[in-house]
Amino acid sequence: MTSTAADNQLSLLRRLWIYQAERFPLFKTALLLVVFTAASISVSAHLGRRDLPGVWTFAVAALVALIFFFQMRACDEVKDQEDDRRYRPERPVPRGLVTLRLIVGLAFGLVPVAILLSVTLTPWLLVLLFAVWVWLGLMTAEFFVPDWLKARPFLYLVSHMLIMPLIDLYVTASEWLPHAVFPPNGLWLFLALSFCNGCVIEIGRKVWAPESERDGVETYSRVLGPQRAALLWLGCAGLALGWLIAVGFAVGAPLLIAAIGVAAFAVLAVVVIRFVTAPTPKGQKQIDALAGLWVLVCYAAAGYAPLIGGTP
Repeated sequence: MTSTAADNQLSLLRRLWIYQAERFPLFKTALLLVVFTAASISVSAHLGRRDLPGVWTFAVAALVALIFFFQMRACDEVKDQEDDRRYRPERPVPRGLVTLRLIVGLAFGLVPVAILLSVTLTPWLLVLLFAVWVWLGLMTAEFFVPDWLKARPFLYLVSHMLIMPLIDLYVTASEWLPHAVFPPNGLWLFLALSFCNGCVIEIGRKVWAPESERDGVETYSRVLGPQRAALLWLGCAGLALGWLIAVGFAVGAPLLIAAIGVAAFAVLAVVVIRFVTAPTPKGQKQIDALAGLWVLVCYAAAGYAPLIGGTP
């Protein structure tokens, strides 16, 4: 898609609507984050042996998480602007649908919103709010060693995916921090799950069929080959499954959570076997879609299974 005179005649709201559809699908992202934040709060309350908090806590956690993810998208636009201009000119910013200044301005404009929302729960939540933003800033600067880091894709992956448990720490803190100085015992298991699931999402969107590879786009399938990249993705999901089962024991619903996790993992395994046998664009799309569904299932199982079949 290229910039057209018709694009330039669109209203700002219409251009932003097109931007979100292409780069930040609002409804899909919001659905995933509502499940993620609600599950995180539920796990935190279960581990702390507390009743679930009020609706406002869930709303604040979901809204601030949505702000985090939009700000992550804006930071991606900043650090990828040269590569997008050269290799992906069809994207909204390089083709001129919206300006980088506008997207970054919106991301900064949401800073006071996140601060005000956090303070309504407890001012101490600002410590973790700013911790997420500091790490996001370091990610955007590629930790001040961009060439060195990009030459090591798996270290790059780990350094960037560490923001996921940090975001989850903020989300769970919206439940535990008003009651205690430290997180409940066992929460680290859930944070480890968040890290692995971040890797599942990130790797899943960069496992491509050979004919889909593009110049200037670094994918795990280009680095490892499509078969090994798909197996790496499945391996990350396997690690996530292990942490999910561990969370199940911590919250008192190991059998139900394990059953859900194993069934979902079996679906992933079937898709990967097919892709390894014949790495096609269809299989590539299935892996990308299943990455999101896997994460959704993991958080739903961890957060809601204890409410159904957990032990007190």
